Amino acid sequence: MSLGLTTALRGWLHRRVRRAWQRRGLLAILLLPLHFAHRAWRGVRALGYRLGLARPVKLPVPVVVVGNLTVGGTGKTPLVIEIVRALRARGWSPGIVSGGYGGRSQRPVLVDPASDAAQCGDEALLIRHVTGCPVAVGRDRIAAARLLLATHGACNVLIADDGLQHRRLGRDLEIVLLDATGVGNGLLLPAGPLRDPPARLRQVDAVVLHGIVPPVRIYSPFFRMHTSIIDATCLASPARQMTLAQMAHEQQAGELRLLAICAIGNPQRFFSQLREQGLRFDAIALPDHDRIEASMTAPGRYQRVLMTEKDAVKCHRDARLGHDERIWVVPLHTQLDASLFDFLAARLGKERDGSKTA
Repeated sequence: MSLGLTTALRGWLHRRVRRAWQRRGLLAILLLPLHFAHRAWRGVRALGYRLGLARPVKLPVPVVVVGNLTVGGTGKTPLVIEIVRALRARGWSPGIVSGGYGGRSQRPVLVDPASDAAQCGDEALLIRHVTGCPVAVGRDRIAAARLLLATHGACNVLIADDGLQHRRLGRDLEIVLLDATGVGNGLLLPAGPLRDPPARLRQVDAVVLHGIVPPVRIYSPFFRMHTSIIDATCLASPARQMTLAQMAHEQQAGELRLLAICAIGNPQRFFSQLREQGLRFDAIALPDHDRIEASMTAPGRYQRVLMTEKDAVKCHRDARLGHDERIWVVPLHTQLDASLFDFLAARLGKERDGSKTA
């Protein structure tokens, strides 16, 4: 089986499973025993922490965990980026700790602008590229955090990207993100999309609702988040920029074949946003974190190729993709309730004051 066919099959299976997780159909019923086993394991683990049999590791700076109950694609990366920007504007010096999903590194590493996404993960590299803040990745979040703090002594707050399920990592605040998929069919992996049961929402400090979210019972302060796409930048020549409305007008005025390709958790959100801008295109949806190959962009067939920022950071080092003038990067613009940042500042201020008096 060819690489292209294998990738297409994996993408198709990925989309089918995600759709199946939105209802309690035959697949969910067959996998119910694994749901109950997962729930029992989660319950025993949580009980161990409540009884003090296991203790989270307390780091010398406040830790803000940003996570979700479900797997993939809710919008954690743009949320982390906006939180980092807001904290810097309020005088904090944040650092980011990530699991480095999609990367091959087995040990904690610091991410720099020249890092390879294949080693450190595409999301971590994007956060480093956009914010300029120190980022460390590692499957062992504690070791990654200690590496970052030892290297960047000015860092006085850590943002743990996708750290909700890593209970060993001590935290001062937990923020959970919910999107249009809500909690799916309400079942734990692999019967459903959940990594934690919905009751976990009782324990978090804040919930961010990304877009229109199905009814879910929320027990904490909640805040709204909206993302949109407006413009695009040429990957090979960043000085070349245009709005998507201009691109749609150009497409209407003449023959302009477009390809939209992405390897993100929720590709349909990206494609829908492009269509809302009036664009017509062929679409390729790869599994989250997958590498985009030059052959997938069909040179000679498409005049332009559109991709997300998360995908673009994987292409800079590619000899062909990095110099392909057809590739245009579509950044995500994020709007968040300003009250979220006031909430964070107030809570972190208490942590800072408490550490001074301790």
